[in-house]
Amino acid sequence: MTWVALALIAVATIPAADLLSRARWTWRTPRIAIILWQALGLAWGLATIGALLGFALQPYGDGVIGGLVALPGGASLSLPRQAALLAGMALAGSLIGMLLLAGVRVVRARARHRALLTLIAHRGGKGTLVVDHPAAAAYCLPGVRSRVVISAGTLELLDSAELDAVLAHEFAHARERHDLVLLPFTSLPRTGLVARMLDSVALLIEMTADDRALQNRPAKELATALLRFATAPSAGAPACALSALPEGGPVMARVQRLLHPVAQPLTIKAMALTSAVILTAAPLLLWTL
Repeated sequence: MTWVALALIAVATIPAADLLSRARWTWRTPRIAIILWQALGLAWGLATIGALLGFALQPYGDGVIGGLVALPGGASLSLPRQAALLAGMALAGSLIGMLLLAGVRVVRARARHRALLTLIAHRGGKGTLVVDHPAAAAYCLPGVRSRVVISAGTLELLDSAELDAVLAHEFAHARERHDLVLLPFTSLPRTGLVARMLDSVALLIEMTADDRALQNRPAKELATALLRFATAPSAGAPACALSALPEGGPVMARVQRLLHPVAQPLTIKAMALTSAVILTAAPLLLWTL
């Protein structure tokens, strides 16, 4: 029965997410690890919703999609199957609703912060906005027209090479729209395993931006800048932004990774990508059976 297979996938994603949140091989290939995280989250959602709907619509014998099509004119369902149908639809609606609500909140927060920046910031060099604040701060405010903001304290703290490395990191966030990668995870309640998932994905995003910043420049510049940020008085970035040094982030892990890079074997990368494809395709296939 397809709903049983979907239920097994949904259950299996939970320990898989726990293992992935504790893994360290992901630091060697953060982009692929992010893809794997996205596939794991999508697989959980599709499998859980599909298992509930598949059980509810089993009497129609047409699978999840076929059962949904036949539902309006079909026979009445038993009480347990009606409950499963309502639970599946409620879960789908709540996940979509939380994602939309999180998106609206972020857009509004960024609009307010942009309005604030027009009052307190002035244009600096290299396409940045500068805020006259003595504490160190550097962050990207994503959007259709992304902004990279730095403080006066940052200009005093870093030399020109270190500043260029930090700006390259922030512009990487802006170009690759890492905020959209993070949004589905931030839309979920931050508790237990979900909190560890969010922390893991957030760190991988920072490592991805670190890698982008290393193009055509030595790793020592960014590593030194991160250490300076970590030891200097700093101003926290707004929650709607992406900071070079998130509050409470594992700085030394990033610094060690920059200074002592270790290549990830191609077999590990291939296995991770294959797992991501299977995680995404299997629930979708089971929905159609």
